[in-house]
Amino acid sequence: MDSDFWSCKHTWRRSATNTKWCLIGCAIGDFGTIAYFQFSAASASTLVIFLWATLNGIITSILLETYLLVSQKMQLSQAFKIAVGMSLISMVAMEIAMNLTDYLITGGAVFVWWVVPIALFFGFITPWPYNYWRLKKLGKACH
Repeated sequence: MDSDFWSCKHTWRRSATNTKWCLIGCAIGDFGTIAYFQFSAASASTLVIFLWATLNGIITSILLETYLLVSQKMQLSQAFKIAVGMSLISMVAMEIAMNLTDYLITGGAVFVWWVVPIALFFGFITPWPYNYWRLKKLGKACH
């Protein structure tokens, strides 16, 4: 890698946009799952709730990315393959960062409005450098 590798403003902007859309998708499934367990009669351990939240976050992220690609006139099957082929490393890192932030602040899997922006911040900055590297080095992005 050359010394200018990490200084490309265009790649940082594009990777930020990709990370943002992934974060929106992950947050919908993640926070929705935590809120469901908190506000319904369903109960589970914190670990189980976080595992469900992570799975649902990844699923909703894939669905959102598929929708965005289809809205750009891509065929559904191709859009789904690209969305599924997105970096699971990035999505899992994002989910862990959001859930760990929630746990460290609230002591459990608790949906609290003022914690959401903090969890989103850490959910964004955790995978962003990896997404930059993936885009710059491999030319791989979700859109």
